[in-house]
This record gives sequence, C-alpha cells and structure tokens, in this order.
Amino acid sequence: MKAVILAAGEGTRMRPLTAARPKVMLPLANRPMLEHVIEACIKVGIKDFVVVTGYKEETIRDYFGDGKRWGIHIDHVTQEKQLGTANAIGCAREYVNGRFVQLNGDMLVDPTHLEKLIQHNEPAVISVKAVENPSEFGVIVTEADKVVRIIEKPLDPPVKTVNAGIYLFDTTIFEYIDRTALSPRNEYEITDSMQMMVNDGIHVGFEPLTHVWLDVGRPWDMLDANKALLEKIKPKCEGTVEPMATLHGDVIIGEGTIVRNGAYIIGPVVIGKNCDIGPNCFIRPSTSIGNNVHIGNGVEVKNCVIMDYTKIGHLTYIGDSVVGYGCNFGAGTKVANLRHDGKSIKSIIKGKRVDTGRRKLGVIMGDDVHTGINTSINVGVVIENGSGTRPGEVLMQ
Repeated sequence: MKAVILAAGEGTRMRPLTAARPKVMLPLANRPMLEHVIEACIKVGIKDFVVVTGYKEETIRDYFGDGKRWGIHIDHVTQEKQLGTANAIGCAREYVNGRFVQLNGDMLVDPTHLEKLIQHNEPAVISVKAVENPSEFGVIVTEADKVVRIIEKPLDPPVKTVNAGIYLFDTTIFEYIDRTALSPRNEYEITDSMQMMVNDGIHVGFEPLTHVWLDVGRPWDMLDANKALLEKIKPKCEGTVEPMATLHGDVIIGEGTIVRNGAYIIGPVVIGKNCDIGPNCFIRPSTSIGNNVHIGNGVEVKNCVIMDYTKIGHLTYIGDSVVGYGCNFGAGTKVANLRHDGKSIKSIIKGKRVDTGRRKLGVIMGDDVHTGINTSINVGVVIENGSGTRPGEVLMQ
C-alpha cells in the first residue's frame, strides 16, 4: 500500500501566507500540515509515499527529503502545470503498481478513517462526509454500497453527503484519467474520472468519514486545525522555566527556550526552540509559537499561530490571528478580534471581501511585517508581506 499526496498547488486563497511557500508547508502545532498528513498514514502502516509537488517544491523536498527521518520512503514527482486533481494523480503512475491511498496535503485526517478505507477491495473508493453546506462541495449520491453520481457544487444538492477528498484506488484509475476531459473550470478533475467509472458499471465504493476531518482552504481554517492538533499534545519541557512562571494544562516548551518569571501559560500551547517568553506575559489556550520567537513583557496572545522569528513587543495583544515569519510588533500594538455588533467577520480572499462565518478573527499577517508602536488593527485585516505601519496607525479592512 502506498500513499499519493497532492502538494503541488500554491493555495492562492491562503495569500499572503503562501507567497513564499506552498500551503502544505504552513505550520500547524509547529510542524508543516503535510507532515501531519504523512504521520496519519504512518500510523496505519503505510511506509511508501509519492508526493506530487509543483509550486515552490524545493521547500517540500528540502524538508522531507527521501523520508528516512520518519522511517519511510518518499518519492517526489513534479506536476509541471497545476491542471487539476486527475492530472496530479496521473503524475504518480510510474511510482504506483497496486492499490494506493490518495490524499491532499492540506487536510487533517484521523488514522482511524484511513484504517477503514484501506480494508476496501473495490477499484475505487471515495471518502464521504455529511455536512450542512453541501453546495460548497462535490456532492456524492450513493445507493446501497456504491456511488451512483458525483455532482460538483450543485445549487440545489439532492443530499448532504459530500466528497472529503480522500480516496483508495487501484491502477484502473489511470485508464480513466487518460480519458478525462477538461472541466468547466479548465481542469482535469478526478471526480470526472470516477464518474466515468460509474457510467461504465465499475463498482465505486464509499467510506463514511466520522472522525476528525479538516480541510485547510482559507487562512482562518488554520486556527481550527491548529486547535484540533493541540488538543492531542502531551506536556514536555526541554527548555528553562523560571521559578515564578506558571504553566497550566498541556504545554510543550522547546530546547533552548526560556520562560521568564511572571509568565502565565494555559495549555494546550506549544512553544518552539530558542524562544524568549516574558516576563509577565499571558499565553492563552490553542496557541502555537514557532522557533526563535520573542514575546515581551505585558504581552497577551490567545488562539494564534505565530511563526518563526517573530518578535512581539511589550504591551501588545494578539488574538485569533495567524502571523507569518519574521514579523515585528511594535510596543503597544493591539489586534481586535471580536466584532462589537455581534455580526460575523469579513476578510479578504483574492482581493474580494468574504464572510468568514466567524465571530472572532484577528489579523492575517504575511511575512516580515513591522508595526509601529501603538498600532491598532481591526478584525479580519489582511496585511501583505513586507508591509509596515506608522506609530499610532489604525488599520481597517
């Protein structure tokens, strides 16, 4: 059994976070989300992987190499142009000679589901999930133990069962990939390939997904995924905690990190290597702090993803935010994270305002952003890489 993991896309909806790296290399609980996918597969005994790369693929290849660090083997194959899921899976055909699991590198999946999936014997099996908003997904119509129809994002969905983007295939799929035509989105869609299999009378099975499944498609989805992963951590301290610091719950502290007196940390929280935390700061649950991060005096951080080499100056507040690499918060920077009128927060994706559906969301900050002292940032603001603010500036969306 092999796993083919698609990791070729940029993740344009995740901009500016993906300006310097592919989406699958964004950190969740201080490790790339692709690593969490690989580890879920390892837990069910899969040791051979094909990772399909494309956008800024060197970051993936440099980090994972041939997989020896995890006791596995990884083949990397390039998708020259991002022409859809069928095209991406087709790139792996030379590395596959039997059944294989196919996953996307930007999702969280429970190993329990993979264990059930690989028990199937059909030529193709699709993972399905019941959701309240099926029109945003590919809808899967089933009958008895097989799939009878796949409908991409219908306006009036006949059922609430959707495609979870996790499959089991044998090599029959490649024949149908070769026959797949361009979709209206100008891509070769694996769901079109599978619909042809159904039309030809091939038994396409399905496996309901009842465990954790999170598709990280938008920047704020990282907060949900990060929280889900942190809920599973076990406390560990490889750094130094001064005697007047307080740690509650499950907290991981990396090698070379110092937590200074007066720091108050409520887990689950993970803090990376060589960080300087405090004194007198408050780190609240569901926060991951990368390597070489400085959090100063009087800082409060809550439910955030803070990436490597970021510095958060004293008297700063950040909540429900995703902060890129190498940012610097001037003293007294405040990030609003709750609309006071009770409505859901809007943010920007690909230049358009979208409803996040969230009542709490702070800032989405790219890499190397610097804020002047006493900067105020309103809810849902997106800040591009390399930007800066003046002292006392107010940022509105």
